[in-house]
Amino acid sequence: MTNRIYMSSPDVSDVEEKYILEALKSGWIAPLGPDVNSFENEMADRIGREHAVALNSGTAALHLALLAHGVGPGDVVLTSTMTFAATANAIKYTGAEPYFVDCLPETGNMDPTLLRETLTALHLAGERVAAIVPVDLLGKCVDYVTIGQLASEFGVPLVADAAESLGAFHEGLPAGSWGDTAIFSFNGNKIMTTSGGGMLLTDNEEIADHVRYLATQARQPVVHYEHTDIGYNYRLSNLLAALGRAQLSRLDEMIARRAGHRAFYIELFSEIEGVEIFGASTHADDNFWLTSVLVDPEIAGFDAKALSMALEAANIESRPLWKPMHLQPVFRSSRATVNGSSQRLFERGLTLPSGSVLSDQQMAVVGTTIKRFVENA
Repeated sequence: MTNRIYMSSPDVSDVEEKYILEALKSGWIAPLGPDVNSFENEMADRIGREHAVALNSGTAALHLALLAHGVGPGDVVLTSTMTFAATANAIKYTGAEPYFVDCLPETGNMDPTLLRETLTALHLAGERVAAIVPVDLLGKCVDYVTIGQLASEFGVPLVADAAESLGAFHEGLPAGSWGDTAIFSFNGNKIMTTSGGGMLLTDNEEIADHVRYLATQARQPVVHYEHTDIGYNYRLSNLLAALGRAQLSRLDEMIARRAGHRAFYIELFSEIEGVEIFGASTHADDNFWLTSVLVDPEIAGFDAKALSMALEAANIESRPLWKPMHLQPVFRSSRATVNGSSQRLFERGLTLPSGSVLSDQQMAVVGTTIKRFVENA
């Protein structure tokens, strides 16, 4: 049995070791410190935002973004159904109702036409839509131009869930630069990692200050501990920020490595009927976080589950595309505007090893395993 080949393991090098050791030697072991400040400034500069706030998860960043926009009980927040549960969970933390909107079949990203239909219906019903939270799926930005226009037309804040898309672009502008606020995730399997961590970005100084305040237990600026609001322990540690700075310095080379893996899969599947690379026709501005395929079993002669089982037998990790939130048991009672696209992507999609740390030899093993399976299917 070979060593397991993972989808997207952390990619660390001597650069990360250097930054971490320097942070340790500085004595800034407790939360916050100079590396947090530098990480925020470096990320804001890269994205072109006025403010960045480093937090301990992308979920925390999304939660505080919603609170900063005044989202609360009785409100409705429109979000993508094709996403990880953290997006919907953060909405629930505020007491608001997540309302799920289905996707475009080509990208898996929120369908602007369905969004308009939903906004119009809720407006006519007199319900308050407190925010729109579109999700950049697998490193591909949503259509922020159209969705941003809708948000402006209906007077609703736009909170960009760019957890998966750091390094991607839309219409020449980087992921994270769109929306009234945006968030990134630095979880262990993301394009870059701080082990666990996240970032909120905005051009609104008042929002940035309020998020920092809430993220440090909402302490009042007095000598004793004084609190007038419920706060959270959401700030990123200085050591993890040092790791993030090192990763950010290597981000472009890690994206290039993942783009190479995408090209590998495109060539591999080019002669396999019934299998297509998900979203490849519009991937020029992606960050190539994860590469997925869509399997049409009637043409291919096998389905995504069978391919996944073959990979697992060779100790290779793979995973279906996200199960849509409107199909999740925990959100069974939530409302949704659906067209069936997300369910079809879930049923036919499979995500393959894509991490920048993967060697050419490991990718060759993946390719050989897939070829052998297809030949015997």
